[in-house]
Amino acid sequence: MQILTCPSKLKLLETVLQRHLPQALPANGAVMHINRRNPAQHEVVVDSWPEFKVVLTRPRKEVVKDKQDCYSNFHTAFYWDVDAWRTLLENADAIDWGKAFQLQGLQDGLYEAAREIAESRKPLSHENHCFSLYFRYRSGHFHFGSLNSSHSALLNENWSVGRNDWSLRYLDSLIHNFPSACLLDKEEQLVSWCLSDPMGSLAHGYTLPQYRGQGCVAAVTRATAVKLHAYGFPLFGGVLADNQPSKQTLKRQGFHILPLAKYALFFTPSLQEIGL
Repeated sequence: MQILTCPSKLKLLETVLQRHLPQALPANGAVMHINRRNPAQHEVVVDSWPEFKVVLTRPRKEVVKDKQDCYSNFHTAFYWDVDAWRTLLENADAIDWGKAFQLQGLQDGLYEAAREIAESRKPLSHENHCFSLYFRYRSGHFHFGSLNSSHSALLNENWSVGRNDWSLRYLDSLIHNFPSACLLDKEEQLVSWCLSDPMGSLAHGYTLPQYRGQGCVAAVTRATAVKLHAYGFPLFGGVLADNQPSKQTLKRQGFHILPLAKYALFFTPSLQEIGL
């Protein structure tokens, strides 16, 4: 196992991952952010170098201060060899199973191996399966309001896997560190929003119920996509499997459903395991 810190190696890794899109989208986006200011303070782990079979991105150790915070403890992975992925998963220096964390990727083996290890340890608290979407870029420019910390509570309240203090801090960090867009009404109240995350993924698109049916989420999604595209990111996002209205909206914007599942796995160790 090796932590990559050399800028030239990280740039080479980005080039390699881009040859394996769309399967490598989450890890590629995370590496791109690391190579561009690294706003989430993440790092890259590989099983070996220069011949590597697994790429894991994770926060630096000093970033995650709360052992129960699976939102800030954000991991992505991509592998060429599932056995090498399994070996890295079991390496305590690569993943600390004594802390809550989330893991995202597009490969079935990534999910299956992680689930098996989680079940043997019994820390698995939540699984969230999404269809992943790839965006074919269209030009467009929008001049909307800007999200800020005063909006974090409303975003958190309307996130189905949020609504806690950890998710509130996580959403606030996304607002401050990554491209986003929002629409405000004439009273400057929030109407609709779209964020992006440490993977470079479009995320948390939402329109308040009273404003739906007016194309709001399409507008903020495209506005966020324009910002990401300007930095060179391949554009993608996820939608829950049973959310047909969102799928249709995204298709009309030029998204294409990939024949891949995007796995967002949340692991939480027992209080005894983390020493509480």
